[in-house]
Amino acid sequence: MSDFFKVQNAVPDDNGLIERPIILLRGMVVFPHTVTPIDVPTSATLPAVQAALLKKQTLISVAQRNPVPLPELTLDDLYPVGTEMAVGHLMRLPDDRRNALVQGRRRVQLVEIVQKTPYLIARARPLIEIPLPDDTASGIMRTVIDRFRRAADLNPSISDDVLAYATNLQNPGILADLVASTLQLPFEERQRLIETADENKRLQQLATLLGQELKVLELKDEINSQVQQEMDRSQREVYLREQMRVIQTELGEQDFFQQEINEVREQILAASLPPEVNDKAIKELSRLMLMPPMAPEVGMIRTYIDWLTGLPWVKISDDNLDIGHAQRVLDAEHYGLTKVKERILEYIAVRKLAGSKMKSPILCFVGPPGVGKTSLGKSIAKALEREFVRVSLGGVRDEAEIRGHRRTYIGALPGRIIQTMRRAGTINPVFVLDEIDKLGMDFRGDPASALLEVLDPEQNNAYSDHYLEVPYDLSNVLFITTANDLDPLPPALLDRLEVIEFSGYTEEEKTEIARQFLIPTQMEAHGLKELKLAYTQSALHEIIREYTYEGGVRNLNREIANVSRKLARRIAEGKSVPRRITPAKVVELLGPPLYTHQLVHTEDTVGLATGLVWSYDGGDIAVIEVAILPGKGGLTMTGQLGEVMQESTQTALSYVRSRAADFDLPHDDFENYDVHIHLPEGAVPKDGPSAGITLAAAILSAFTEGKLRSNFAMTGEITLRGKVLPVGGIKEKVLAARRARIRNVILPTPNKKDLVDIPHEALRDLTFYYVDDMQQVIDLVLLPPPPEGRKRDAEREDDEKADESVETTGEP
Repeated sequence: MSDFFKVQNAVPDDNGLIERPIILLRGMVVFPHTVTPIDVPTSATLPAVQAALLKKQTLISVAQRNPVPLPELTLDDLYPVGTEMAVGHLMRLPDDRRNALVQGRRRVQLVEIVQKTPYLIARARPLIEIPLPDDTASGIMRTVIDRFRRAADLNPSISDDVLAYATNLQNPGILADLVASTLQLPFEERQRLIETADENKRLQQLATLLGQELKVLELKDEINSQVQQEMDRSQREVYLREQMRVIQTELGEQDFFQQEINEVREQILAASLPPEVNDKAIKELSRLMLMPPMAPEVGMIRTYIDWLTGLPWVKISDDNLDIGHAQRVLDAEHYGLTKVKERILEYIAVRKLAGSKMKSPILCFVGPPGVGKTSLGKSIAKALEREFVRVSLGGVRDEAEIRGHRRTYIGALPGRIIQTMRRAGTINPVFVLDEIDKLGMDFRGDPASALLEVLDPEQNNAYSDHYLEVPYDLSNVLFITTANDLDPLPPALLDRLEVIEFSGYTEEEKTEIARQFLIPTQMEAHGLKELKLAYTQSALHEIIREYTYEGGVRNLNREIANVSRKLARRIAEGKSVPRRITPAKVVELLGPPLYTHQLVHTEDTVGLATGLVWSYDGGDIAVIEVAILPGKGGLTMTGQLGEVMQESTQTALSYVRSRAADFDLPHDDFENYDVHIHLPEGAVPKDGPSAGITLAAAILSAFTEGKLRSNFAMTGEITLRGKVLPVGGIKEKVLAARRARIRNVILPTPNKKDLVDIPHEALRDLTFYYVDDMQQVIDLVLLPPPPEGRKRDAEREDDEKADESVETTGEP
């Protein structure tokens, strides 16, 4: 330290300026009255330091604005205020760097650079400190010292000697510089303090900075205290558990956590896991053994191992491949459904011959509600003597519902597929995915796409669930999906499914189902088995026709249950009950009919045609009304028609216009009259091209004023040239015509093959006409125009005569 005292401050010249070498500092400030080490790079800085030591002179340290070395320095590249300082000692460090110990003397302001090589020399003006007023010195100094003392208590890097020295200082300027050099302040704040010669402002700035530093130190101390408390708690817990283990060992008792680990190990060994899954389970068990018992991950790992060991990996149920047994089970529980039963019996036969070489089919049962799609899955499981499980997919919108959540999430679980397989307990259950057409999609993913791997026999032998993270074999599962409509299914998913259609039941089939299944079940369920109640044939027809409107038998079952409840109440009240249910008793018990299946029109009418439509309930008739009104050739369509049906209407109208000459229709009719087409039941959406020939017939009837036969119903798509194209849903449409007591049905010729699926009793009641061209339809249903001619022609002649009278006489 004595070397500092040998160096005197530079003596100002007549202009109050001093001339000294300067060294550039980057991101650092040397405060007056403090001793600090600085790095001395082997560049222009080292010669300046060596010259100052040799001449026993002071130096000027100043900070550079841009920390990047510049080839040519100017005064603008430096901060204006620096520090005159004395160099005490120059040291060489082990890594060949140089370090100098310097003492700050006073603040100086740079004026100009007078030399650039071999080192920088500048002229500077020493700054005169503005003393602190006596009336405020004590208060501001006490504030700074008090805050510095609190900071020293929280910051171990501030030594007690520095605190004691600062406490005893009487000079406000030296106190400010000493405290500022001790704190870990940003460079900008240090430079601002070095540039402030006013002791009052410098102390106020320092007091503010000390307050900010105190907040940071207090927060840091609070965090350290919390961490230490947690560490103490953990150490205490470890110590207590070790004591408990020793005590249990002395008493001959076993550690509960160790006992649980042993149980998990036995559970893994007993599960007969595949090698890959077994390795995963052992790895997770090893992690579990290394964790403290109360660690949060213990429960997550334990749950994961439970899922791995709880799933069936090898357990398989033996199939009953007796075809006769399967036939009896299916016939005993379901009436009809010949095609479906044949497909199941074929599967059993091939399974019997090929064994495990055959891949399980992916079946899709499609049909209206209540036809027995889901219950048939149960019967298939019973026939094969397999486990039966079911998952309803209606309203599922999250992909994780199918594939599961990853284990990084709190409360993560496998998807529904894996959960259901665990519930099944075997690797070859009959697995019904119900309502697959009701799947949704949103920002959480597309569940339908997640099912692609599940329902692909080429991929599902290594199904990947996000939670399990190991492949699971689904290839032995007999998947059966159910849907009411195939349109919502993505093409890729539909391509993986073997579609089997369930058509709606006929009245005869519903009657037999009611007698064989529904009535006995409801009688037993309502305690009426001993009553020996009998339903007449006409009573069942009354319920089917007047109280239900469906392709299946769900509502029929509900109405039979309704009758059973009313009879049960009468018995409970001690009243007499009928032994036979007749149509009159049906009306008495169920009230007025809910549906009236009768012809909407029984007389031949102009512009009124009957079409056949398909719906989820099986099929229905649709009456199409066409009215011709004076106007400007516009077309109005009402009845909530879809886009396809509107296009079909346009096509039908264009066909009629193209053949106007063939039917003696003046072209003025299409310019001077508007066409209004309406389909009743406007609240029900209607769509599809199958009403094309019905629309064309109704439009042509309205223009020619020829009546349409009321005892005909029709379906078929029409082209602009009048060709009749085939349509779908023939069975449902034909049954709807029979239910409405319409005896004549017009069908496209290519649809003749679809009548194979219709029961013979239904075909006997109907007469079918097969057409290829619209002219054939016209010949069948359109009657000749009235002999007296069309009303519009008469009105046109009256108007022409009136116009001629005006021209001749000048009077109307």
